[in-house]
Order: sequence, then structure tokens, then C-alpha cells
Amino acid sequence: MFIRRLKNKRNMDLEKFIEDFASQFDDTDASEIKADTKFRELEEWSSLTALSIIAMVDDEYEVQLKGNEMRAAVTVKDLYNVVKSKRDV
Repeated sequence: MFIRRLKNKRNMDLEKFIEDFASQFDDTDASEIKADTKFRELEEWSSLTALSIIAMVDDEYEVQLKGNEMRAAVTVKDLYNVVKSKRDV
């Protein structure tokens, strides 16, 4: 667990986060998802996708996102900043 946490801390960068975020979508081309993408405007976005993102963040980054944090984020980078700030504590 400790080794995994150290590994994840080193790998927390925006590009990897975008890749991980994009992997939660089945029908949306990953190239459509960028830092400034307003993710709720993606055609495939749904409450189930939101739950997948929350689970991915918990698994990959060991950060627990709250619903209000998801709702406050507008872009993928906004969400990344929330996750990063919680990891840097």
C-alpha cells in the first residue's frame, strides 16, 4: 500500500489524469477530452459516468471525491486540481 501510494504520488500529472478520465468513456474518442473540456457537455456524460470517475479517482489516486466537488468542477482540469489538492495534503 505504501509503495503504491508513493508510485501514485509521482505519477500525478495532468496528462495521465486526462488519459484515466477519458478511459471511463466507451463511445467518446479520447482525443476529444482535453484539460479545458467541459465534461458535462460530452454527449456520453451521465450520472453513471460520474460514478465511474469517482471510482477511478479513488482507485488510481487514492482520493475520495465528494458529489459537491464533482458538481463544482466544470472542466477536466478543474477536477484534476481538486484531486491534486487532496493528494498534496
